Amino acid sequence: MWRHVAANALTVFIVLLIALAGLVGWGQSQYRAEGPLAAPICLEVRPNMRMARLGDDLEARGAVSNATIFRLGADYAGKADDLKAGSFLVPAGASMGEIVDIVTRGGRSTCGTEVVYRIGVTGQEVQVRELDPETNRFETILEFDPETEVAEGYGEVRDAADTRYRVALAEGATSWQIVEALRKAEFLDGEVAEVPPEGSLAPDSYEVRAGASRAELLAEMAARQADRLAEAWSNRTEGLPIDTPEEALILASIIEKETGVPDERGTVASVFVNRLNRGMRLQTDPTVIYGVTEGRGVLGRGLRQSELRAETPWNTYVIDGLPPTPIANPGLASIEAALNPEATDLIYFVADGTGGHAFARTLDEHNANVVRWREIEAERGNQ
Repeated sequence: MWRHVAANALTVFIVLLIALAGLVGWGQSQYRAEGPLAAPICLEVRPNMRMARLGDDLEARGAVSNATIFRLGADYAGKADDLKAGSFLVPAGASMGEIVDIVTRGGRSTCGTEVVYRIGVTGQEVQVRELDPETNRFETILEFDPETEVAEGYGEVRDAADTRYRVALAEGATSWQIVEALRKAEFLDGEVAEVPPEGSLAPDSYEVRAGASRAELLAEMAARQADRLAEAWSNRTEGLPIDTPEEALILASIIEKETGVPDERGTVASVFVNRLNRGMRLQTDPTVIYGVTEGRGVLGRGLRQSELRAETPWNTYVIDGLPPTPIANPGLASIEAALNPEATDLIYFVADGTGGHAFARTLDEHNANVVRWREIEAERGNQ
């Protein structure tokens, strides 16, 4: 009799194991399967939120079919305690496993309201953007110059707990301009003891939190620029008339200020490298302007003949070789152009009226280009 009971119990146990295995397998398939979400959603994960509560929210919004499977799957993956606070874009059809990955991987938030504080060469601009889950693209809803106005509705955005902030630094801004702009950014905190060395800050986009330290943000900018310069220096063309990474940064800053046309950077770099190789002076106006302003704002007018002749450390019409410091903060493309210039025999260039430049190999060619540029200027002056 006991053998019969034991056999029946064993049979029941095996059936239960099979059923459990089947249930686990079904749960795993549900966890990995395409989800029921028909359109992308912006998912808010609040600080100290638990995975179980998030699962309930997702089920209520139709993003997952079963909150319990979502929670158990996160437990099984070892990610139940790894939730990151923020706003995250959940794409249509995302599986439970994909959603868990999205909300636990960290990094910048991917949707919601974002304030972008743009620091340019001539001033600042504030943009308030919202991500449209349908298109997965940010749409600008407010835009204004913080020096002269504050757009209606900005205060409400600024005071919202889930608003994210981004500082976008343009190529060619000086360190003084950057520090002054950061001091005016009301969502940042802390003092800046001194202006960082010219050229040492990386033009880029930086995500920050409300109340972030200005000094720490500047340190991040400096670290990023140092990394970029080190990598570009290690991959430089051999035989350049540049002896140190600092000299490369100086040349890159001149290239940055000379052209805003991306495709021209390598050609402009070749002109300066050819001039340095021949012992010719660089004779570039942006260095003269920096000698006048020392990076403290925009000149706002044309250069005077007396300024072109003035003996400042940066005036490359007067000094030989490179100036002693960069004249702005160059972007990565200009750094790479300085260290990997095009191979040309060009010596001269002048504006061509289209935003770019006309290049020349000889002084006669250059003089002809200058005449054409003067004609363009005269035509514009008569309009």
